[in-house]
Amino acid sequence: MKLLDLDAATYVRHALHGGERTWTETNCYVDLWIEVLHALGCDPLAGAAFTLSSDFEGDQFSFFKYPLEDLRALYGLEVGEMNVWRPLEDHIAEQLELGRLLTIEVDSWFLPDTAGVSYQIDHVKSSIVPNLIDVASRRLGYFHNAGYFEVSGDDMEALLRRTEPRDPASLVPYVELVRLERLQVLDDTDLLPIVVSLTAQHLARRPTTNPVTRFRKRLDADIAWLRDQDLALFHQWAFGTCRQCGANAELAADFVAWLHERDGGGLEPVVADLRALSEAAKSLQFSLARAVRGRAVDPAPTLDEMERRWDSAMAALAIRYG
Repeated sequence: MKLLDLDAATYVRHALHGGERTWTETNCYVDLWIEVLHALGCDPLAGAAFTLSSDFEGDQFSFFKYPLEDLRALYGLEVGEMNVWRPLEDHIAEQLELGRLLTIEVDSWFLPDTAGVSYQIDHVKSSIVPNLIDVASRRLGYFHNAGYFEVSGDDMEALLRRTEPRDPASLVPYVELVRLERLQVLDDTDLLPIVVSLTAQHLARRPTTNPVTRFRKRLDADIAWLRDQDLALFHQWAFGTCRQCGANAELAADFVAWLHERDGGGLEPVVADLRALSEAAKSLQFSLARAVRGRAVDPAPTLDEMERRWDSAMAALAIRYG
């Protein structure tokens, strides 16, 4: 059973996952939706207003996502949690036959596209969207992170928990149903008023104080502790801090550039601020990695830049769309 006519060997990923980007990946959920929307013929960048309301949550930056209400408003997609009461392969096959998709939480240990990172190395929760299933041939075509891939054989069996004995103490994975019956592929003219409205809504929910300033205070408290940790734990810490901040800022820059091109221009300084914030977050991550290795570093100038750029970008956007 196959819904979209895709081939993992020839699939062309969206430009937002180009190799020249500061952050080639953001987080599993956003990257997944970028490629699903791309494959459906929609413009994923038009839906990125949510990047403008990202915040620092006390010990990490927001794990930013496409809000379900935004997916409905822009693309006509209805997304909601699904009750999993049958084997996963049965749910996948039936929904694909009905013209629908599922998002499924899985273990990256069994995802060969993560080779060298987590495949057969580490048990890491991630999300996929199956597009093809052939139980007899033990094949599964799926969206994950920055592309479209295929898994087969024992990995496919384990990924869908087909080889596990039923254990009442084992929780079923979180699954969302993506209904495509009202899918709408709008041109820029029709998208723009919806995007502008969502921009204003997300700006109204932006942090009331500079999130980089609050992150800076947490970093001051964490830096001595970080120096005593190994690189594996540092990378977990950096994923929730530097990467989520920087990747969000880069996607926000691309989104504001989208608005600049379609809504009267004048937003180049905001794009520049957000790109500089993204690049500074990457620089900070490299600098702090050196600190974990025992080297002396001073993150203050980089954090100064990040704070200044966030303030400047948000002030300009609030004047225009707030």
